[in-house]
Amino acid sequence: MCDMKLKSLSALCLFVAVETYAASQAKPGFVNVADFVAADGSVDVADGIQRLIDTNPNRTLWFADGTYLLSHPICTPAHPKRSVDLQLSNYAVLKAAPGWTNAEAMVRLGGIHPANDIRTVGSCYSLTGGVIDGSGVAKGVSIDSGRETKVCCVSMKHVFVGLHIKRGANNGSSDCDISDVNIVGNKKPGSVGVLIEAHDNTLSNMRIADVQMGVMIKGGGNLMANLHPLYTNPMEQYAQSVGFHDRGCDNSYSRCYSDHFSTGFLFGEKSARAVLDACIVYWYAPTKGFRHTAIRCDGQFAAHVSDMQIGFRGKEAVNTVLEVGKEGGSGYLRDLRIDKRLVREDDKAYVGYMK
Repeated sequence: MCDMKLKSLSALCLFVAVETYAASQAKPGFVNVADFVAADGSVDVADGIQRLIDTNPNRTLWFADGTYLLSHPICTPAHPKRSVDLQLSNYAVLKAAPGWTNAEAMVRLGGIHPANDIRTVGSCYSLTGGVIDGSGVAKGVSIDSGRETKVCCVSMKHVFVGLHIKRGANNGSSDCDISDVNIVGNKKPGSVGVLIEAHDNTLSNMRIADVQMGVMIKGGGNLMANLHPLYTNPMEQYAQSVGFHDRGCDNSYSRCYSDHFSTGFLFGEKSARAVLDACIVYWYAPTKGFRHTAIRCDGQFAAHVSDMQIGFRGKEAVNTVLEVGKEGGSGYLRDLRIDKRLVREDDKAYVGYMK
């Protein structure tokens, strides 16, 4: 009798689940992900979420508060006819499951069905809100394909790489909009807050900590406004730490703030024509025996820097305004704000670039 009741109850639960899914498919509005997968962090729900993404084109998938355990990445389509919009409640957590080994990010926007289309309805979609928890090993979010993808109001915790914008679908251009995103890394060597390989993206109002490198840029035409990476990693990683590493060209920085990294802004040998306006390089404590360098160039100095504030703290560190790999270049420093008494006496390279 008990077995019959259990079987009947299981059949009823299955019927209700199927009916709920069918109703969700039929009615307008968002899909409540928690209606279909566990949100208590008890089981892996990556496959279940991927099924919802695959079977709900042009729908908003809403994640209620709770923990959604992922053993592998979830991928959204870039194709406008298949795209979905992911919206997470403030306390909804996508968490990497124990034993995570995947080299890709936990959430891959445009990770399937690539497209280069801005005119078809469905081309613009976003990841909004919630928490991406890499459990100390996983990468957070990547933008793999598509154009004009949005990521906003997202908090990333314990990630090896926070945000990765891959080379874009439009001849390398991604045209992404990233705003109000906070990233906390895993404090490991090689950890990066933001990695940009694409062109023509806009990033604004971001805080980054627990990484060895704040922002790495390989593409061009990117605009960064009010990005604030803060060095909080172990000191054995300090000598190679960089706030902003620019290896592209024509990138712009407005009121960006490199906080206590050994090198504030590092420009690669082929990087050119960067524009820095009202940026800050600051050290909150003197680190004896280490180098504090505001701007370092592997080649010639080609950046246009205006109204930069450089805050050296004491003379215990080797305080340097500008290091260049090659003499010359079209760069300049205008309206530099600095206490010259704290600069090491043999640092004269920057003087010739002053306006």
